[in-house]
Amino acid sequence: MLAQISKIFKYFIWVLLIPVALFVLYTWAALSWVYSSGERAGYVQKLSEKGWICKTYEGELVLVSMPGTQAEKFYFTVRDKNVAKRINETVGKRVRLIYEEHKGIPTDCFGESSYFVHDVQLLDKQEFGN
Repeated sequence: MLAQISKIFKYFIWVLLIPVALFVLYTWAALSWVYSSGERAGYVQKLSEKGWICKTYEGELVLVSMPGTQAEKFYFTVRDKNVAKRINETVGKRVRLIYEEHKGIPTDCFGESSYFVHDVQLLDKQEFGN
């Protein structure tokens, strides 16, 4: 009887362990491989820290191509606290965000968008009117 219980227990362990291992492997692959990378220039409109357990910084960059046209919003995620601090210092100024896109991330615990910003560059060195 004890041998049967032990055998059933081992079976359930494998039934639970294999899906968890596959999920971890898939998540690692989705976060490691870059689908695309690039830059976007515009004005950072918002950056806020979000999440119940996994804290990420979620932001909006307003892309303005020509005066008088409808502005497009670029939603992005920042996972590095130092980069988020640098972006917060540039809110309202014209910046270039350098990002990587990761497709297929299984949960929004890693970020609400698939665009992960890893660097920011200030484009307007001086304010007008000085």
